[in-house]
Amino acid sequence: MTRLDIEALLTDPATRIIVCCGSGGVGKTTTAAALGLRAAEAGRRTVVLTIDPARRLAQSMGLSELDNTPRRVKGVEAGSGGELHAMMLDMKRTFDEVVLAHTDPERAEEIFANPFYQAMSSSFSGTQEYMAMEKLSQLRAADEWDLIIVDTPPSRSALDFLDAPQNLANFLDGRLLRMLLAPAKTGGRGVMKVMSASFSIFGRVITKILGAQLLNDVSTFVGALDSMFGGFRERAQRTYDLLKTPGTAFVVVAAPEPDAVREASYFAARLIAEDMPLAGLVLNRVHATEAPSLSAADALAGAEELERTGASPVTVEVLRIHADLSRLVEREKRIAAGFTTAHPDVPVVEVPAEAEDVHDLDGLRRVGAALTRRL
Repeated sequence: MTRLDIEALLTDPATRIIVCCGSGGVGKTTTAAALGLRAAEAGRRTVVLTIDPARRLAQSMGLSELDNTPRRVKGVEAGSGGELHAMMLDMKRTFDEVVLAHTDPERAEEIFANPFYQAMSSSFSGTQEYMAMEKLSQLRAADEWDLIIVDTPPSRSALDFLDAPQNLANFLDGRLLRMLLAPAKTGGRGVMKVMSASFSIFGRVITKILGAQLLNDVSTFVGALDSMFGGFRERAQRTYDLLKTPGTAFVVVAAPEPDAVREASYFAARLIAEDMPLAGLVLNRVHATEAPSLSAADALAGAEELERTGASPVTVEVLRIHADLSRLVEREKRIAAGFTTAHPDVPVVEVPAEAEDVHDLDGLRRVGAALTRRL
């Protein structure tokens, strides 16, 4: 198994974007923050973009809150001009920025007031993933940062993250919405009249499913957004292309649990299949024992023998604890082997389990040191 050289990745000037991806609950946000802190303290001007609504990143960095604007983190021991900034994606505000960039203020206000847009920009499936990449694109275009680190949404499927930009563009440019655009171009004729005349049974079915008011909101929204369809398609392609540039590195994060490793393996396979720049796997919360040569079976046998001879109960209990820990270590090794067997050429770095949750800069430094330690 090749070890993932995180230090080289963070300090290489050619690395401009690191995307941390994986399932939820594996320490992805903490990993992204630790990478950002390590890079800043190595002298790079770094920003961490999180999608985590739990605000763990803000708390660990000593910030009262995070929003759509980068905030500088204090207490960073940065040298040679290094700085650390952090921000949390505001999905709706980012969508609003896209609208403003592609239409005039009057049309933008019409779009913002539309109920369908309000729902879509805050809760539509795939919007969060698309807007995360939209914000990444904005940050990269500004060219203010040596390194941008993205903590991606905890998607239920690895496909969600990679497919979201194109899926949203396809939806906005899709045949159904194009058909719904027709009523907005009829010079005042009602939605129901046009739908009945143009689509007959199809129109009545759609109206029954969606309801007349929602259908009207959708039609009005699509009409207002008509000039932006090409823009969404182009931006989706640019975002996807940005992910494939040599300056981007994907870091898959997992914990030694079956579901997390299975998701990581699936994600790695997808990245490799699409020629995405996969740097490697961070395996978080890995347990270890100080006496690896003492097996669980031997520890239990020793505990039983000592207990039989009346030895100290403390010694007996220590041996049993060691046996439990040894079994856990072996279990985690078997689980991790599922990834390394499937992807023998993908570098891996293991991060030891912390005794408690990381909640401050010192904790992030410990994680960063574990990520970059040399063997």
